[in-house]
Amino acid sequence: MSTALTHAPRYAPGQSRAVPRLLIALAFVLTSIFVVAPLVFIFWRAFADGWAVYVKNITDPMTLHAIWLTSVGAVIAVPINIAFGIAAAWAIARFRFPGRKLLMVLIEIPFSISPIIAGICYLLLYGRQGLLGPFLATHDLKIMFALPGILLVTMFVTAPFIAREVLPLMQAQGSEQEEAAVTLGARGWQVFSRVTLPNIRWALLYGAVLATARAVGEFGGVSVVSGAIRGQTNTLPLQIELMFNDLNTTGAFAAASTLTVIALVVLVVKAALESRR
Repeated sequence: MSTALTHAPRYAPGQSRAVPRLLIALAFVLTSIFVVAPLVFIFWRAFADGWAVYVKNITDPMTLHAIWLTSVGAVIAVPINIAFGIAAAWAIARFRFPGRKLLMVLIEIPFSISPIIAGICYLLLYGRQGLLGPFLATHDLKIMFALPGILLVTMFVTAPFIAREVLPLMQAQGSEQEEAAVTLGARGWQVFSRVTLPNIRWALLYGAVLATARAVGEFGGVSVVSGAIRGQTNTLPLQIELMFNDLNTTGAFAAASTLTVIALVVLVVKAALESRR
């Protein structure tokens, strides 16, 4: 009885119960149409021709290479952005310096600029006909249409996530605990590892999860700087488009199911971290 009363929805005096229930029902219906139905359709189409065909499409050398390249990009880009995000958040939260607000604006730029524009900028800078193209060619360095170019775009689009999650927490917590640790004789690394890092660990992990999801799903910027070379610079999103263009619909949905599984795992981890914050 008490449990039922505790979990029963509360309404303001005179408030109609029909409106909240209608909004809740509408939310479930829209979620089912725009989120659940596409996910179900992806897996249904992926397995439409049977398990053997699904495995054949997933184990195709080009698809495996795309999965490998996508994973490598995320594994390299995310840790680099973790280091950048922590350093930027630390500097902004703990110090007052000229250009502090400008740094905060610069961190937000990847959220406001299309990844395709970023890819074009990198192409005009590091491409064969770009500003640094002759220098790179002279020293036999290849950035565009290779892994370094993919990493540059991936790091660009995922750069703000760590700092955006860690910075508000650092600002809210203040620096009293760190100052106390310094007073007690702790060195810089000891202060960070024993005081700062434990305080921001959940926000840091949350930001890393979001950055990972963004990294594996990036399409626009990567398509510009990679050249979409079959079996060489195609990431998983590009491989899905390639299969669709080749009229291999089942293979495209099979590859898409792999990307969907990654996204679902990320969402589960995200939900778990949110519950512990």
